[in-house]
Amino acid sequence: MTDAAPLPSPIDSWRDRWTGSPDGVVVLDLGLQPASDLFPAPGDPEPDPEYSVRMVFGTTSNLLQLEDDPTEPEEPLGVEPRALVEQAEKCVTDLAAAGFVVEGTRFVDYPSPHGGSWTPQLTLRGATKVDAGPADLVVDVHGMMHDREQRPAFVERLEHLDDDGVVAMMIHNVASILRVGMWNALKSGHFAYYSTPALVSMANEIGLTAVGAWEYPLYQNGTTMLVFAKDGSRWGGQAPEVTALIERETAEGITDPERVAALGRALEESVASIRAYLSDATGRGLTVAGYGAASRTSSLLQCAGVTKADMVTVADAATGKHGLTMPGNRIPIVSPQDLVGLRPDRVLLFVPDLLPEVRKALPAIEANGGRWVVLEPMPHEVEPLA
Repeated sequence: MTDAAPLPSPIDSWRDRWTGSPDGVVVLDLGLQPASDLFPAPGDPEPDPEYSVRMVFGTTSNLLQLEDDPTEPEEPLGVEPRALVEQAEKCVTDLAAAGFVVEGTRFVDYPSPHGGSWTPQLTLRGATKVDAGPADLVVDVHGMMHDREQRPAFVERLEHLDDDGVVAMMIHNVASILRVGMWNALKSGHFAYYSTPALVSMANEIGLTAVGAWEYPLYQNGTTMLVFAKDGSRWGGQAPEVTALIERETAEGITDPERVAALGRALEESVASIRAYLSDATGRGLTVAGYGAASRTSSLLQCAGVTKADMVTVADAATGKHGLTMPGNRIPIVSPQDLVGLRPDRVLLFVPDLLPEVRKALPAIEANGGRWVVLEPMPHEVEPLA
């Protein structure tokens, strides 16, 4: 799609997950998709169930949202990447340097269902995890985006706080998603996608003040940590770096649904590019495999129409996925060691942040003459190491 479209009348039961308003426009449509966390066994009945996956811009909240998701989340099978661990260490270091984490800090943890808890890093700093408030710190690492109803979820986090407490939230920033055209960030189970302007406005409505902000390179320079205080005056009010982020992202059009609808054009362009790349590789007789059976991989393969004729296998470090298949196309999932044994000519890396980690762990891919191809989400061949 190329322009934002009003929600059609058959979906007029939709309500903004923050304001409750029916006002919204569709800014990205992935069509019918299998559940992003479905990894069927080879003998499971086919075809796999599919559901409409669309992103809606709430015009009363500026919040990007998953329109609907009738699926039930499966137990996560993933392995936490080293890049995610390193980011957690940086985030906690920044929180400590700013005075939000000290010896004896009591914290409540809201991690992502896919992994990413900061409990180990906070514990090393002398903080103590508690199951409920009052807490000095509530940490949410991509957690609240998995809540269908956003206002009750945010209020719940606020209610855990002591009077001097703060909430630290890590988000995959919509501004960066838009900059790089990462349309496949949209998937089932992710009900909200935050920009700094939207999340700060949400926090203000429930009595929180944004007192800190940091940006990190994970997900192609796409993550932002925002800290909200129950007593903003204690920390000097809204931080200048928060104001600067709001101004920058607003100037980039993150509150304009027509600008956000550029994700639809990014979808069309990346799918065309992937199809052209695979057709060229097939024509040259190259063996193509993939790496990273992540939840966002499924929609990319589905939208690009990738089949077993295009890609022989997808490798993943998570042992729980070995022997299973990608949904829809039933491409088999194997171990990294099995991938090396196949001696592929090209390996499409579906999670770009994994590149340093997989090159170090699997030097035989390039030693055997193969090349890594990063999906950003356009295919980009990586020059082999000297």
